[in-house]
Amino acid sequence: MKLAQEIRAGNVIMHGKDPMIVLKTEYARGGRGASTVRMKLKALLGNMGTEVVFRADDKMEQVILDHKDCTYSYFADPMYVFMDGEYNQHEVEAANMGDALNYLEDGMECQVEFYEGKAIAVELPTTVVREITWTEPGVKGDTSGKVLKPAKIATGFEVAVPLFVNQGDKVEIDTRTGEYRKRV
Repeated sequence: MKLAQEIRAGNVIMHGKDPMIVLKTEYARGGRGASTVRMKLKALLGNMGTEVVFRADDKMEQVILDHKDCTYSYFADPMYVFMDGEYNQHEVEAANMGDALNYLEDGMECQVEFYEGKAIAVELPTTVVREITWTEPGVKGDTSGKVLKPAKIATGFEVAVPLFVNQGDKVEIDTRTGEYRKRV
């Protein structure tokens, strides 16, 4: 059991009878020592979202998910199929993929999360290297501060990159925030 103030974004807790993933936490100190924690939660199985306020000293059960290293194989509408090291196939629903769809490529290594033996989500590496398929050319002379321009990768996801990045360049992207890290 963990206190509500110890729960962080990305943790999985039991709320009622459903396992919920914590998307965001906000700690607020109230009058007379009544601290609260506002959490934005998403159900792992039903894909419903909710926002709940807990007292900071409320105890809650943290769920530990099983992880397996897998490789993305193919898309069979509405399921994404992953294969583990023993050639077992695991299917994850498209609704549970979330932001992972922005970076997913054939043969990509990732971790599949399991709850009670069922594949429920995919966790990508923190950074991925992707090629820029489209971007506008940089404007000369516009170097005041951190100037960014839009660029697209093969999946169609748009990321903001600095002016010196050109079409065909490979860049490193942070999968947690969707931000450009560096040119590779």
